[in-house]
Amino acid sequence: MILFPAIDLKNGKAVRLYKGEFSTAHQVADDPLATARAFYAAGARYIHMVDLDGARSGSRQNGAIVQAVAKESGLKVELGGGIRSMADLEDVFALGVWRCVIGSAAVSDPDFVREAAAKYGERVAVGIDAMDGIVKTAGWERSSGLNYLDFAKSMETMGVKTIIFTDIATDGMLSGPSFDRLAALQKTVACHITASGGVSSNADLDQLNAMGLYGAIIGKAYYAGTVDLAAAVKEAGEQC
Repeated sequence: MILFPAIDLKNGKAVRLYKGEFSTAHQVADDPLATARAFYAAGARYIHMVDLDGARSGSRQNGAIVQAVAKESGLKVELGGGIRSMADLEDVFALGVWRCVIGSAAVSDPDFVREAAAKYGERVAVGIDAMDGIVKTAGWERSSGLNYLDFAKSMETMGVKTIIFTDIATDGMLSGPSFDRLAALQKTVACHITASGGVSSNADLDQLNAMGLYGAIIGKAYYAGTVDLAAAVKEAGEQC
């Protein structure tokens, strides 16, 4: 299983939120690039980054930091937040990003998803963020009314190969992932599935790995010291 230690960016700083609430943003690291290098030193080879400014407003604010991490950390960068057009994809890939995550635009502009998947294949993922099983958009501030399983099936039919699923109720809470909803998603689509939200311990990661998931994102647990990243990498297997 691929491990994606995470850096969320807001106003140029590495922050974490509780349940996606922007009012709860708090800085967790002084230097995003130094943090990324620490991930690499622990054995990680991938990083999940989110431009929270872009996710909320559609205007990406943190490109210079993303570019520095992509070019200087040794990690493959998976980036989401404010990617809403083919031009956005091209701009982000030009920063050295390995994979882009389409979030809100997957709901509002499915034709964009279809075109992106056709052109970029595995380099495009769709982020499905749900509260009580209902997909939310615009930095988790708007409800789409769509069931997450139905939406995942529609994304698969458009050629999407990778889905990043976040149960918003668990995000930043160190309460454990939403194992049941992840299992239901596994039964619904054949896409690669990355679990996001709620990871609180190495035991959680072991359970996700045992489920056969493609990947897991590690956020607050790393910064809180409740996950040993180096040990998790050894348990998860080869990271390439």
